[in-house]
Amino acid sequence: MNKTIISAKILDNGTVVEIIDDGREKPFPNTPLRTMTDEQIHAAALSDPDAQPTTPEQLNATRRIPRVKTLRRSLGITQEDFATRYHIPLGTLRDWEQGRAEPDQPARAYLKAIAGDPVAVFQALEAGTDRVHPR
Repeated sequence: MNKTIISAKILDNGTVVEIIDDGREKPFPNTPLRTMTDEQIHAAALSDPDAQPTTPEQLNATRRIPRVKTLRRSLGITQEDFATRYHIPLGTLRDWEQGRAEPDQPARAYLKAIAGDPVAVFQALEAGTDRVHPR
């Protein structure tokens, strides 16, 4: 069986070029790699029994869990720092991130507040620890 290997790259302007053996570049023909219409592509996707689209009923039944890990990573901090900064037990945070537990309603509201303004939440927590509480 003969195999043809073609080296190609995408230029900064989005043009795809073939790399010739001597290092020169030549534009690929301006023809689609696959000659299927959008309708044919859609029909082919629907014919795959393992990749059926989610029904509205399935989507409504899906549990929505705050993406704690995504939130923490967007802040660029470790689990330990996030847990310390926002007064969340480290084990609880790990359980949430690994899907072993779900945040309850107050925790979800707290995470939403952190996502909305992480600096303000941190400052509010810090201000709360500076106060002297009457006995």
